[in-house]
Amino acid sequence: MSNELDTGFAHGMGVEPALRDWQTITLTEAEQVIDRYPQLGKLHKLSWHSPRPFSSAAIAVTDGGAVFIKRHHVSVRDVQGMLEEHHLIQHLHAHGAAVHPVWADVNGQTAHAIGQWTYELQPLAVGEDWYRDDVSWTPFHQVSHAFEAGRALASLHLAAEGYDAPARQPRPLISSFGIFASIDPAARLDRYIAQRPALARYLNGRSWQQDILLPLFPFHRQLYPLLSSLPPLWTHNDLHGSNMLWSGSGSDVRVTAILDFGLADRTNAMYDLATTIERNTIEWLRMDHPGDNGIVHHQQLDALLQGYHEVRPLSEAERKALPLMLPLVHAEYALSEIDYFEGIVHSQQNADLAYEEFLLGHAHWFHHQDGRDVLDYIHASLQKLPISH
Repeated sequence: MSNELDTGFAHGMGVEPALRDWQTITLTEAEQVIDRYPQLGKLHKLSWHSPRPFSSAAIAVTDGGAVFIKRHHVSVRDVQGMLEEHHLIQHLHAHGAAVHPVWADVNGQTAHAIGQWTYELQPLAVGEDWYRDDVSWTPFHQVSHAFEAGRALASLHLAAEGYDAPARQPRPLISSFGIFASIDPAARLDRYIAQRPALARYLNGRSWQQDILLPLFPFHRQLYPLLSSLPPLWTHNDLHGSNMLWSGSGSDVRVTAILDFGLADRTNAMYDLATTIERNTIEWLRMDHPGDNGIVHHQQLDALLQGYHEVRPLSEAERKALPLMLPLVHAEYALSEIDYFEGIVHSQQNADLAYEEFLLGHAHWFHHQDGRDVLDYIHASLQKLPISH
């Protein structure tokens, strides 16, 4: 069952590999899950282990073909938390999105609690995994990929319309939008922290109210009057190259599948589009490297917006809101990461990195010239898009 990626290392918070927080899935574990799916027959081997850091996942080869097994610790996702994702996926699949539903076992269950772990099993989606080994905040390999990703995201948003489940319960590692969707972000931030004891413990003694709110308040003040024009929508919130499968080349490239709804929540379409811009077109991990230039990929940003607008035309309110949303989208996810690092894997180093570099560093960057320039660039690019009638 071993392979070259089963090394004890996974993607870290930077560009270098890091020791895994979670052990890889074993053959015995996989057998326990696959035994619930008699149509798959015998398990032969595990052919690949995911390098992603917050869970463990593997490809299992069975009599019935290859399948994808994913495992979370129960403190990250219990069965109910996993079902929040599965119900969304089922809706998207039923409405024509390029997603594959999670398989139900003989008892109709799609999420399985075994000991301290929660498992799901999916068919292997069709397509090429061109970004499998890319770390976070990696740009698209080609401009055409950015254009197609925009189209895929817009199609996903159209498929999500009508799915009206309430927002997710407070859990680690979810990209939510509540603090800066509120008329009173300070009160909502207090509530967010109070619901997460590990996060509250980490922030104790820090000037977190000033640190977090001051750089982000100016964007919130301008965005808030526009929020009533942005209908709530269940969104992916983590659409980057490695969460899509691909086919074709050049202008014929296509997204064949969208993967991993672990960060999904009820936000709005511009939150998700801004997150996709943030994840793919700004290389945050290169920011502190002396001599590095060009961390913003403007052509890819343009292509992403054009592809999205071609499938789901942006309204005037959405065009105004998107640049204001961009500085805000990483805030709650960074807080959620701190909660995870402090409370679950007990990594002070990574919690500090999430707070200092990702939460505060990103927020302050948008007040520097480079950050202001990218917001102006997005505004100008949106104005060039054709007006839909």
